[in-house]
Amino acid sequence: MPGRSIWTRYSFAWVTLCLFVISATGHWIFGWLAFAQEAHAVGQQPTFDGYFVTMMRDTLENWQSDFLQLIWNVAGLAFLLHVGSSQSKEGNERMEAKIDAILKQVDPQAGPTTIARLDSEYARERD
Repeated sequence: MPGRSIWTRYSFAWVTLCLFVISATGHWIFGWLAFAQEAHAVGQQPTFDGYFVTMMRDTLENWQSDFLQLIWNVAGLAFLLHVGSSQSKEGNERMEAKIDAILKQVDPQAGPTTIARLDSEYARERD
């Protein structure tokens, strides 16, 4: 889709990425608060080394859960359908050729003049 920015073309992906970053950041922030509270409860100072190992373990366990796998399957499928493949998209040239053929079939006498008039009024897009 020429003329559309990368922000518009991939808006679903950008929203999904933002939601992922927000949720991952929240997971790590609230994880730190819980880790620090547990450390203080047993009279220890919380350290980043211990927190990092604990949070990486928890994060990887979450990614292995069925719930997050399902979310990835749904979000990944939606992303791939949104982006689509070049084989599944019909080019403008082919679509215009089909419309031209239909116009010629519907009205063999006025069809070519209608096509010429439309071509002069609207520039044809090239893929």
